[in-house]
Amino acid sequence: MAIQISTAIAIYFVIWWVALFLTLPFGVRSQHEDGVGAPGTDPGAPILTRMRSKLIWTTIISAVIYGIAMVAYHAGYLSIERLSRLMGMPF
Repeated sequence: MAIQISTAIAIYFVIWWVALFLTLPFGVRSQHEDGVGAPGTDPGAPILTRMRSKLIWTTIISAVIYGIAMVAYHAGYLSIERLSRLMGMPF
């Protein structure tokens, strides 16, 4: 049950990308909420995006999820046969 390095990187990248979209809305304050903004800009535009901290949190969250998934995979909980049976599909 060894995973190739290219497969591991691809799985981590997908988890990282999903985690990025989960972390993007946290801590965002819009121009409308703060009562400031330049004329002609959208009132829903963020004041500060804080992308550096969001990228760091995304990396941490995805590493934890990836680690849990790899432990479950090596323990046999995430095998194709087991997941097929859980979904009612013949393998």
